Amino acid sequence: MLATADPELDNGPRTDRSATMRMCAVSREVRPVEELIRFVLSPQGEVVPDLKRKLPGRGLWITASRTRVAEAVRRSQFSRGFKRDVRAAQTLASDTENLLVRSAVEALAMAAKAGQVVAGFAKVEEALTGGQARSRVLALIHASDGAADGIRKLDAMVRQRGGNHGESPPFPVVTALTSAELDLALGRANVIHAALLAGPAGKTFLSRSQILVRYRMADDDKTAGAAKNSG
Repeated sequence: MLATADPELDNGPRTDRSATMRMCAVSREVRPVEELIRFVLSPQGEVVPDLKRKLPGRGLWITASRTRVAEAVRRSQFSRGFKRDVRAAQTLASDTENLLVRSAVEALAMAAKAGQVVAGFAKVEEALTGGQARSRVLALIHASDGAADGIRKLDAMVRQRGGNHGESPPFPVVTALTSAELDLALGRANVIHAALLAGPAGKTFLSRSQILVRYRMADDDKTAGAAKNSG
């Protein structure tokens, strides 16, 4: 539900826990909270992204889009929304993207610690084609800067597994992180391919990678069907 007194600002994370929709302060469109990012003010009056929606104080919501966040800074939307002079860094859009990347990397690291990730072409191939692991694959992960040949081969296995011959794969194929970011998450060098196995930690990574893709790709209503299938 929306706060009636001020549609732009929420009443804080404790009072608005049941909210499922909020208004974007830039576009004025009401969207599900999963498609927006909450921003709050630090004690110093600086605009801070609240990715987990838990930071204290009233929050201003912006569509999860790099373009929208940059527009909010350019139009001084944060000062208008919070009704006071605030400091919104000119780099806020890229800073927010960096935080989203870090959040996804941390989630993938937690999934790996929980035994819900296998890495390396051979291990991913085995997970896709044989045994008990096959039924547990939740998503395929490729480094965004990985070689096209290996990506093509594994993607073909996914399509064959689904028996859908050229149609969308039966589960997400995530390409949101670079090889260096996958290395950091998994604690090993030169990671290009990985398979995410079923489990709560894996689902958290998928959720965070989807919002990262949405942030990079979304523009108005073009909210990345790719976020669901191509990461």
